[in-house]
Amino acid sequence: MSQHHSLHKDHPATIRAWSFYDWANSVFPLVITSAIFPNFYDYITTHDANKNFTGHTVQFLGKSFENQNIYTFIYAFALGIVVLIAPLLSGIADYMGNKKRFLQFFCYLGSLSCMCLYFFSREHLELSFIPFITATIGFWGSLVYYNSYLPEIASPAMQDKVSARGFALGYFGSSLLLIICLIGIMVFKKNPETGEGFFKVEYSFLLTGLWWLGFAQYTFLKLPNPVKKETTFGGKTVVLRGFKELLSVNKQMRKLSRLKQFLSAYFFYNMGVQTVMVVAVLFARNEIAWPDEKTKTSSLIVSILIIQFVGVLGSFVFSRASSRIGNIYALMIAVFIWIFICVYTYLVATLPIHFYLVAFLVGFVMGGIQALSRSTYSKLLPETEDHASFFSFFDVMEKLGMIAGTLTFGIISELLGGMRQSVLSLVVFFILGFLLLLRLRKVRFTS
Repeated sequence: MSQHHSLHKDHPATIRAWSFYDWANSVFPLVITSAIFPNFYDYITTHDANKNFTGHTVQFLGKSFENQNIYTFIYAFALGIVVLIAPLLSGIADYMGNKKRFLQFFCYLGSLSCMCLYFFSREHLELSFIPFITATIGFWGSLVYYNSYLPEIASPAMQDKVSARGFALGYFGSSLLLIICLIGIMVFKKNPETGEGFFKVEYSFLLTGLWWLGFAQYTFLKLPNPVKKETTFGGKTVVLRGFKELLSVNKQMRKLSRLKQFLSAYFFYNMGVQTVMVVAVLFARNEIAWPDEKTKTSSLIVSILIIQFVGVLGSFVFSRASSRIGNIYALMIAVFIWIFICVYTYLVATLPIHFYLVAFLVGFVMGGIQALSRSTYSKLLPETEDHASFFSFFDVMEKLGMIAGTLTFGIISELLGGMRQSVLSLVVFFILGFLLLLRLRKVRFTS
């Protein structure tokens, strides 16, 4: 017995519920992978219990590594797991019509794992990284299902705007939580010697998990479950069906030359974007001349807030630009700005004022390029009910790019003994992405 539920496109309540998940989950990439956790990790792996500096070398699985390189390798490992499981799960979700259940599962996995980071310690580094890995899987796994809703809830003419709205809400929501955490850390921080204050840095990880878990409930309450295909099936059939749907998408991809070309360009330029998001704070901690540790930490978090708020502006500027000059030209401008950022960082950025300028430019193009990439891919999709399977392809390309990017960055840094040389690898990624976008510049999107 077959049954189809179609979503009404451009429905304000549905779009609101969908966008609000960005508000809920964006606290993970901001607080955990960008702002507070990298600073916390760098500090506790370079200082002993008496706050004495012990160097950047840490022991991991019986070997010595630079602490920032362990971080990038672990992140790449977590993304590798997402690449392995997401395509299979999204094929199954499309078939069973329970995409929302999968979204909920990964949301709960990620948010509860964030809370477990409260127990992170230098003495048990291998065990401590497990919740970081599962939180990363939860965040990126949920995004496969979240992104695949976009073509089902918004018409092509609305997708740039709806995508940008999601990112803007994400920037606002995550910035708000970061400010709450900063007030806790800077004003109410507990002093182990005097016993004054009540806020430990680790409370930020608990708050992140609670925020993600709590605000996601609005999305789960209001967002419909689209396309129910079959109501009777066996477990084995469902798993096989997931693989079959992926093979079917792969066959369709061969005929969709524009979609393939866009994915190739996206693979390279996004490799650069995502690597910057992961390594920016560690780069600034190690390569910029800060006057002291306290100034270093507070200045870095302020620069991340600059990225967040300028990101809101950037996502709308690029959304407007795409309606004037087209998605591909708008993306090419964004990628060109990224190339400038990397060259400037490599050649010039050694002082805090340089890093603030870099933060401003990164913020301006970060939100724009992510929102436009998501909506451009959505517009290039053929008429299909298998949106989760198509978006898992998008997701796989994104993760493979991120794995390659972070590993390349970490390996070059490990071999050459510093992160600055690794920035040149990012320039190469962006240039390749730009050249591949050139081939698509004549593409016109119908609304």
